[in-house]
Formats: sequence, structure tokens, C-alpha cells
Amino acid sequence: MTAAPARSIVPPPRTAAEGPVGPPREADWVAAVAAVRRWLPDGRILLVCHVNPDGDALGSMLGFAHGLHRLGARHVQATFPGPFDVPDPLREVPGVDRLVPETEAWTHPDLLVTFDAASTDRLGALASRLGTARDSVVLDHHASNPGFGAVRLVDPAAAATSVVVEQLLDRLDVPLDAEIAECLYTALTTDTGSFRFAATTPAVHQMAARLVATGIHPGEIAQRVFDSRPLGAVKLFGEVLGRCELDQDAAAGHGLCWTTATLADLEKHNQRPHVLEALIDSVRCVAEADVCVVLKQIGEDTWSVSMRSKGAVDVSRVAGLLGGGGHRAAAGFTGTGTPADVLASIRSELDGAVIR
Repeated sequence: MTAAPARSIVPPPRTAAEGPVGPPREADWVAAVAAVRRWLPDGRILLVCHVNPDGDALGSMLGFAHGLHRLGARHVQATFPGPFDVPDPLREVPGVDRLVPETEAWTHPDLLVTFDAASTDRLGALASRLGTARDSVVLDHHASNPGFGAVRLVDPAAAATSVVVEQLLDRLDVPLDAEIAECLYTALTTDTGSFRFAATTPAVHQMAARLVATGIHPGEIAQRVFDSRPLGAVKLFGEVLGRCELDQDAAAGHGLCWTTATLADLEKHNQRPHVLEALIDSVRCVAEADVCVVLKQIGEDTWSVSMRSKGAVDVSRVAGLLGGGGHRAAAGFTGTGTPADVLASIRSELDGAVIR
């Protein structure tokens, strides 16, 4: 094992005016590059993304894993907390076969790098590695990130965590190739809604162009990520969407549309929970509501709540007050009680989250 200091030299604390996170300062980038290079080639580098990984979390992590291998890293693990179940649309992302379940993840890595986790809660039991790793680097783009880890590359202006990853790989002098590009493109297209969301800037399209130039096939990636699901999932969607309700007076008159998906729904149609992640996109199409909400049952009285806004309401403020986080237009939290209880908690915060 390569000898190294017990802890990296981290950037000076951010000032009160700068806030706990982002945009990254030059000192943050320098510290992140130094932390990675410190443990090459023989250090144990553990990569962790958030529970129930989506395309940005998994694509960003695996894209960085490929980059580490290009740099000569010999000992790299990539994992995520919770059930070791990769969603079907992401099973062809290059590097998925190298993932390990959290039970096999090193307990005392030399370097811990986290991806797309807006809080330590999103890291589950793997959050303990923040205390046992000798170095840690956090890569994220959530404005609600409270600031954790020794080195923080958190850019709320970035459309996806993959944007931050590409910038770090560039500073590490790792050239893009097709494997890295397919991972990062999957991540980028996921969090921009296939380049439909407001975060899609000229810089996003420029990054996409760099990735496509490596020879990847955007059409095939889009087909897997957005346009392929089992018949059982299609039937499940039909039932759950049929339950949609609308309150046009909610959110100070901007409107709220919501629906619920239960464990019984999943069992009836023999589907795994990850298929429900795409439901929110269908609900957000309702023209009469600025805010849409999907309650997905994960326990007897526990619900994973996804929220979206078309721009009039800051749903990250609502989610933050209810123990979650996210972005102004996309956020979530875990609610308890009946669906009516969870919706009541959302309604109580909506008026105060209207963007004036």
C-alpha cells in the first residue's frame, strides 16, 4: 500500500457569504485532484452513489471509475446502498458488471468519492465511510446539499453531477473515450429529461457534443433509458395515472396534481420498485397544475415522494422543510402516515414556496 498522510490538506472553510456548497472554487478543484492522485496507483478507492441510483448517479460514478482505470488505479470499488438492484434501463451502462454490493465495500478505504448524494442520508449505511476513509471527495449538483466530506465539488448550477465529473476528469488529464462518454451521456440525458428541462444550457449541449464525438449512439441510449419498459409496467402506469387528482387552488392558485403507487400495485403487475421512477414524467404533463407529486409506497406507512414544478413553485424548499431536498424544479423526501397525511404536509408548505 502506498504510504500517505492520514488526511488530505483540504481547502479553507467557505465564508458565510459563500454558503456551505458551490460553486466550486479553484482551491476545491486543486484539492480534489490532489486527493485522487495521492492514492494512485495502489490505494483503495471506494466510489459510492445514492440509494436507488438513477442515470446521473450511476452514470457519473461508473464514468469516473473508468477514468480512474485510465489513470492506472488498481483497486477501485463502485457501489450504492440498499438492495443490490440496478434498474433495467441502466443495466447496459459500461461498468455495471464491476459494481459490488454494499456488504462487500471496503470499510476503511483510502479515498471515498460520493456521487449525486444531496445528503449523507442518501448514502445509507455507507455514510459511515466518511468517518473511516482517509480522504473524501463529494461530487454533486444539488443546491440543498448541506456540505459534507473533506473536499466538496458541489455545483448547484450544473445540470447534472456528470457535468462536475467531466470537469474533474479533464483536470486529471483523462481524455474522453467511448466508455466514459456513454456513462456520462446516460447521466446527462437523465437529469436534463433528454435535454427538455430548464437546466439545459448551451454548455450542456456542448458537453453532449463532446461525448457524442467519441462515437457513442445517443438514439440507442435514449431508447434504453426513456422508451423501454415491460408490459406489466405499462399496465401499472395506466392504473396509477387513472388515480390522478387535481386541486387547482393549491400552491396559491398554481395548481397541484398527485397520485399514489402502492406495494400492492407492484405485486399485482409483478414489477420492481424502480419502474415507478418514470411515473412523475407523465404526471407533470398535466396542464392545469404547476406542481405534481407521486407518492410511492416503500413500507406500511412510508412513502417515497417525488415532486416536480414547472417554475412557479420551489419544490426543493417544500422537500427541505419535510426532511428531503433537491432542486427548484425537482425534489423529493420520505413521508410517513397515510397518503392524506403526506399530502397535507405538502399542502401546508406550498404557498410559502411560491416564487415571487
